Amino acid sequence: MSIDLHAKPLPAPDADSAAYWQGLREGRLLLQHCLDCGHVQAYQQGLCRLCLSDRLEHRAASGRARVHSWSVVHRAPGPAFRADTPYAVLLVTLEEGPRLISALTQGDPHAMHDGMAVELVCDTVADGVVLPKFRPAS
Repeated sequence: MSIDLHAKPLPAPDADSAAYWQGLREGRLLLQHCLDCGHVQAYQQGLCRLCLSDRLEHRAASGRARVHSWSVVHRAPGPAFRADTPYAVLLVTLEEGPRLISALTQGDPHAMHDGMAVELVCDTVADGVVLPKFRPAS
């Protein structure tokens, strides 16, 4: 098996995350809401991370978030990312509470600041593959 170093890695949906990836293809960021304790989680799992209930419901997020932390990448981790540099990797706090690691799109990575308002962009990166990214809020 050979690995194409010029191709970016793509997500591999599983039973727990299939709804999440389908939601992104439909332009929605789905969060899991626990029907027992009210906890909201961004990364899809079979159980609530707080109370371990399996009574989880998907609800669309608002798409609004604030930058909690970021890093501007100047040196690509491999050939597939060379054309993207410089780019910002973000840790955003969604309006609903969970944090999500993502990337900045449609903005200057050097203009980032703590608490900056950003909004969701569903970015199609391959056939049937959509990633959640964020741009400066308008």
